[in-house]
Amino acid sequence: MKKVVLATIIILSLSVNKSAAQDYTTALGVKFWDGGGITLKHFFNERNAGELIGYFWNQGMRITGLFEIHGDISNAGGLRWYIGPGAHVGFYNTKYGGNSVIGIDGVLGLDYKFNNAPVNLSLDWQPSVEFGSNNYNNGFIGGWGGLGIRYTFGQ
Repeated sequence: MKKVVLATIIILSLSVNKSAAQDYTTALGVKFWDGGGITLKHFFNERNAGELIGYFWNQGMRITGLFEIHGDISNAGGLRWYIGPGAHVGFYNTKYGGNSVIGIDGVLGLDYKFNNAPVNLSLDWQPSVEFGSNNYNNGFIGGWGGLGIRYTFGQ
């Protein structure tokens, strides 16, 4: 499934990169992962953005805040890379019991803004380390991230 999503993003990016993309200030949308989430991204300046993500699924929820540093990719209009640190708090209810956790996060991804359309796509990986009240979720977790689809404001 992850390979299909990555291939789709690459094909979309290559098919529309003939025109320069517009910048955006704020974007609101959804993020797809094993569960689903709501994402709000806001640029403080041309290179630095903050992203707030609320993930929800049948076993709990997780709120993540990220600081992202963006950079352009040469000859790929509208496509940018980003990387940065963050933190999260989560509330889980699994077969192992309930758990509240906090953690530190990183993010590495690609961001694409369509030209002449208020649509933004992102694909990222968000590795994290969790610290909680039991040993079920403590330690490194490499499965967060996903495909974000957002409506953009402030062009």
